[in-house]
Amino acid sequence: MTRTGERHATRRPRTSGTDGRRGFLRWAGGALLAGLAGCGGADGDGEVPAPTGTDTGTPTATPDRPGIGTVAVADGFTAPTDVAFPPRVDRGFVADQPGSVYATDRPDEPFLDLTDRVVDLRSGPDERGLLGLAPHPDFASNGRLFVRYSAPTRSSTPSGYSHTFVLSEFTVDPTAERASADERIVLEIPQPQPNHNAGSLAFGPDGHLFVGVGDGGGAGDVGRGHAEDWYERIRGGNGQDLTENLLGSILRLDVSPAEGYAVPDDNPLVGADGLDEQWAWGFRNPWRFSVDSEERRSSGSRSAADDGVALLVADVGQARYEEVSRVEAGENYGWNVHEGTSCFDPAAPSEEPAGCPSHTLAGQQLRDPVIEYPHPGVEDDPTATGIAVVGGYRYDGPLAEFDGRYVFADWRADGRLFVAEPTDEGLWPMSTVPIRGESAVPFVRAFGRDPEGRLYVLTTRRGGVEGSTGALHRLVE
Repeated sequence: MTRTGERHATRRPRTSGTDGRRGFLRWAGGALLAGLAGCGGADGDGEVPAPTGTDTGTPTATPDRPGIGTVAVADGFTAPTDVAFPPRVDRGFVADQPGSVYATDRPDEPFLDLTDRVVDLRSGPDERGLLGLAPHPDFASNGRLFVRYSAPTRSSTPSGYSHTFVLSEFTVDPTAERASADERIVLEIPQPQPNHNAGSLAFGPDGHLFVGVGDGGGAGDVGRGHAEDWYERIRGGNGQDLTENLLGSILRLDVSPAEGYAVPDDNPLVGADGLDEQWAWGFRNPWRFSVDSEERRSSGSRSAADDGVALLVADVGQARYEEVSRVEAGENYGWNVHEGTSCFDPAAPSEEPAGCPSHTLAGQQLRDPVIEYPHPGVEDDPTATGIAVVGGYRYDGPLAEFDGRYVFADWRADGRLFVAEPTDEGLWPMSTVPIRGESAVPFVRAFGRDPEGRLYVLTTRRGGVEGSTGALHRLVE
């Protein structure tokens, strides 16, 4: 097989909750609701939805920025996976992995209960469940809520597969105590293995929905349910496949039809060789992404292509590196030929092979991430280490320390967050920030952002889907 652009393995310098009843906490004068009111603009290898690999080291070096404080907003969750704060709605919504959505002003009962539709979860490590939610941009007036969850296999599911990826819409009253669970299924995808399920959802400025899809699970992107790779050294790879399935990709869908979905005309594979739903590809397990805040600040209803929309996608690594990419339409982000900026071989995942392609056979460049950090023991004296990246947001809220910077974490956070400084070229410089106080818990699961740009972090004190130590915090000075 002819290889295009052989890539060699060279490195570039890189310039509290406690168990108990769920409670929603208020502070002076009901600041949470006041802050949200009237806002008109703006493999089986893990213990949580983001797989953790086998490393056990401390995730970061000594913090190198002043600490950040938090204010408790809610606690008592089992394993919170996502949070959304719709504009012009006086409440937020938290997705809990066993299958319930909670409104932040109704602590006692789920706002939306999908537990009877979610596949049975293990009490310990499990990457399935209710994994993401996204209110429609006009949620305050139309009540359209999109959710991503793991359902049992269907009659049409291939033999030996694990479960079903489900993307559904629920039309709800945003102010109700409890929403109807009447469901419109938008998309289903058979999942070969129980892990690498991604789950992120986000609307772009044109109202189309971005959907993260993992590579199908297992290890190395090989085995049952994994397409054959074009690269002769690699035995498989849904991340590099464009024609056989939607796994290992970021999808972009028009969810306006009354049934199913439509494909936006400006998706990059429309009229080309590949499945039209795909917007970008080459991913292992994109665990949390966000629309880049530069585009978020813009207004109008132009298409993603016209706006130059990008996503900041955190893709969980397997053995050596974690990464975040600034993802644009039609680009290939390298898995399972690359892990971060390094070459990858599923047959020896802990060792970097001597070389790998920099381009596909068709000549498309494999894109590098903008952020990379190693697993413990991979590099000497790294700025940060970890085992499963958790994507966040470029900050545009009231904290001057974070202004314009990308705030994110590793799942095994051990009381620290990460901050990256965006640059035009190369890897973004990273620093670490300790979380002050009792909220500095071991595990970070997801981030959220409200219409005023303030950031929130979802945490737990347990790694599995058990207990009630999950909590929502707002970042403060």
